[in-house]
Parts: sequence; C-alpha cells; structure tokens
Amino acid sequence: MWIDTHCHTKYSYDNWLEPVDLIRRAKALGIDAVCITEHYSFDASEPVLQVGRDEGMLVLRGVEIATDRGHLLAYGVDDDGWNIWNRDNYLPMQEVIAHINALGGICVPAHPFRQVGLSSLLEGILDLDGIAAVETHNGNNSADDDRLAQRAAQILGLPTLGGSDCHKTAAVGRCATEFEGDIRCMADFIAAVRAGACQAHYYPGYGASGAPAL
Repeated sequence: MWIDTHCHTKYSYDNWLEPVDLIRRAKALGIDAVCITEHYSFDASEPVLQVGRDEGMLVLRGVEIATDRGHLLAYGVDDDGWNIWNRDNYLPMQEVIAHINALGGICVPAHPFRQVGLSSLLEGILDLDGIAAVETHNGNNSADDDRLAQRAAQILGLPTLGGSDCHKTAAVGRCATEFEGDIRCMADFIAAVRAGACQAHYYPGYGASGAPAL
C-alpha cells in the first residue's frame, strides 16, 4: 500500500493547493492514501477529511511542527492540545518529541538534512531520543539531502518514510511510503511504522522526471 505521508494544502496558508486537486492527483498516480500534515496545526486539516470521503480516498492527518532544531512530522495526535508552548515556531524539539510520545503519537524528523533558515537538524539527528522513523525521501529535497537522511536512518536502525511535501498539484506523489499491509486508520499507520513495516521510495508511479538520480 502506497501513502504520501507528507502533504500540504491551502490550509497550511503558504500555498493555494485545493484538497480536491491533491486527492485527485494522488488517485491518478495510483497512490492509495495521503497524510495531510499542515504546518503548526492538526485541526487545520479537518476539512480535507470530507474531501477524501467524497473522492473515495483514505485521508490521514498529522501535523508538521517547527522546532528550534528543524521540522518534525507528528502522527497520532487528536487535536491541537499537543501544543503546550503557546507559539508556533522554535518549539523545543526534544521536549516536543517526548510530549507527542506521551500522548501515544510518534515523531519523524522531516527533511532533516535540508538547510533552511536557522533551524536545521543535520547530524544532530544522531543525538535525538524517541523518534520513530526518518523522512529519507522528500519531494522538495536534493538527492544529496536524501542520501544523508538515508545514511542517518541506517545508523539509527530506524524505518524510513517518504512524502512529497507537496504545496502544488504537480508535486503530489514525487515521494511516497510503501507499507507492507493495509492501512485503514492512523492507529494502523503508527503500528506499521513502529514495526518497521514500511519503506520510503521515489514513487515509481510519478515518472522518471520526478525521481532524483541516486
């Protein structure tokens, strides 16, 4: 089963991507489900659920969290009560990971070797405690960024996730995660990641132009 595990829509407020366009593009590519990870807010992705139902595609929801050491993908929270810091940026990464884990969720460093702004995790990923996987394939990364993330995942002995990090229709499905079994809900998703029953890829259905050479 193929899931694009890192998607944004207009509800991230940094793009104009309509949820219906994202979902229809994913379906056309043969992707089985998408995970909407709007910036800062879990609640922001709620409207996409109905679009998924209308279009006949499974929509899962997470959140992309901006920390003092880079971005985290968090899965398994139920609302925005996870954010106990009363701000959106530069949250303390290790504290966020511990808090999400205590809530029953999981955290995955997003594009850890992409150098953006002042907060870039880079080799600091090797010192993190409590992460469940590494995003090793990101549709907005360079091939070198992804190679370094894959190496880190190998060193840490962690499973890998792939997501397009889409902010426009053409980017949907550049990268995705192949799950060994059926995923019907977020609980299945988390269980599969914890079991290592998933692997990141440059999604073959996207086409050669969407796959950076390795």
